[in-house]
Amino acid sequence: MKNERLKVIVTCEHAGNEIPPEFAAAFEGAKQVLATHRGYDIGALELYQKFSKIADFSLYSTTSRLVVELNRSLHHPKLFSEFMLPLSTAEAEKVVADYYQPYRQRVEEQIASWVREDFSVIHVSVHSFTPELNGKERKADIGLLYDPKREKEQLFAARWRQQMQMVNPEIKIRYNYPYKGTADGFITHLRKDYTDTQYAGLELEVNQRFPETHKEEWKVLQSQLIQTFNLAL
Repeated sequence: MKNERLKVIVTCEHAGNEIPPEFAAAFEGAKQVLATHRGYDIGALELYQKFSKIADFSLYSTTSRLVVELNRSLHHPKLFSEFMLPLSTAEAEKVVADYYQPYRQRVEEQIASWVREDFSVIHVSVHSFTPELNGKERKADIGLLYDPKREKEQLFAARWRQQMQMVNPEIKIRYNYPYKGTADGFITHLRKDYTDTQYAGLELEVNQRFPETHKEEWKVLQSQLIQTFNLAL
């Protein structure tokens, strides 16, 4: 049962593969790439929309990650894809000011406002991952990414996984896979500003084989994720 002093925020940084008109020329030959996992997180928007119904605040971006990577720090070498380069300093700053900062600031302001009012916050960032990368099969259906040093995140991930395995014993859930929960990202950045009790952030990673080729399973899985998330709160 959700604690009344708890607020839930859900975000989706890679919800779409849209290219703003001013960059259309740069992406002229990129149609195929934009349709893949490089262009966006396949299935993530659909799952995010389900989660947004139970969130106290939600936000998503449909600008392709190949324009600017919202889930990376400003100093990250892959903040801009090869399609955007070369960019002058002024051009890079404009992209950041137009697409990166407004998204991240809205989330940061909402969390700060709740924390000032003595709410604790659970943040779920919805992502999906390609079933195969560089010829290697990813061996998981779901990944729950968190910081093992933050007790609240660790306990929440364990509760959520336990609830999921009760409703779907066949599901393969792994912690901090296919990426580490402490790798550079938006949630990693947000943790620096808050204590373990004020803020808990988890990245939810779902295998793209569900939205791409297992449509019926995908519908069931989305419902199970919402149901078990509520039970884990």
